[in-house]
Amino acid sequence: MRELAGICVFCALAALTPLFVTSGSLQNLVIMTLYATLLGQAWNILAGFGGQFSFGHAVFFGSGAYAMAVLQVKFGWNAWAALAAALAAGSAVGAFIGALSFRYGLKGSYFALVTLAFAEVFRILANTFLFTGAGVGMMVPLNESAAALQFADRSGYLYLILAMVTAGFLISWWLKHSRFGAWLQALRDNEDSAAALGVDVFRVKLIAIMISGALMAAGGAFYVQYFHYIDPHIAYGPAVSIEALLAPIVGGMGTLWGPLLGAAVLHALGELTRSVTGDAPGVNLMVYGVVLILMVTFLPRGILGGVVTLFGGRGAKKGGDRA
Repeated sequence: MRELAGICVFCALAALTPLFVTSGSLQNLVIMTLYATLLGQAWNILAGFGGQFSFGHAVFFGSGAYAMAVLQVKFGWNAWAALAAALAAGSAVGAFIGALSFRYGLKGSYFALVTLAFAEVFRILANTFLFTGAGVGMMVPLNESAAALQFADRSGYLYLILAMVTAGFLISWWLKHSRFGAWLQALRDNEDSAAALGVDVFRVKLIAIMISGALMAAGGAFYVQYFHYIDPHIAYGPAVSIEALLAPIVGGMGTLWGPLLGAAVLHALGELTRSVTGDAPGVNLMVYGVVLILMVTFLPRGILGGVVTLFGGRGAKKGGDRA
């Protein structure tokens, strides 16, 4: 219950941000941090809790983004209905990839490469078909209203992405404390032992990738509504997959607050880098690469894992001294 209380406090503080932060650039920083948190939460469900590392989570992001854009532009759907369809599209793509991969026992580096390959295949397809705008991409017409999920100021977008992130927090909390979450974490720790104890490996993995795909698709749908544009490189390119995996790795995989902490640290570093180097292209990706190398080398469990280890070690030492 303390974790649920913490989620409520965080959401309340984030919701009050527009009252105290009037700068458009600072509001945009908060929005993009929450956006990166959502992507990290999606990746964390499959990799952090389930141990199924993905290098191609952009395949879910892009599917949600294109479903959101195509249904509004080509078929005239309401944005809320398109959002529901985008979530279903991400979940369906997750079910498709998971059924192919998990049925044949792919895991580890093999599964990671399969997701990367699917992201590239979907990028080529989106670059080919005219109904997706091909290589030109798609523009979503501006229609500032809550019904269209477009807002006159950034506070509306902040509340939208905050609602999505809150859903991600609640799902992560459920995975930490539910029977299904225990099964998923058992597969992460030792798949063979979990299977021997009766865990349905295929079913648990399939549900996890479907949930992860739906959350990632929500991030794609938000991107379309916020920037009013999508193209194959943005939707299925490696940058989205990298952003999704970096936040939980830096913050702490398999934890509730790791994606948020990692996203905050990375975006703070990104802003600091831009203020020092200007808008030099690729510099922020270099910084992210250096951070990832340092984290894997010195803090493999992320910042939260390092804090727990530090204070846990001190507690154990004090207990040993008292003994």
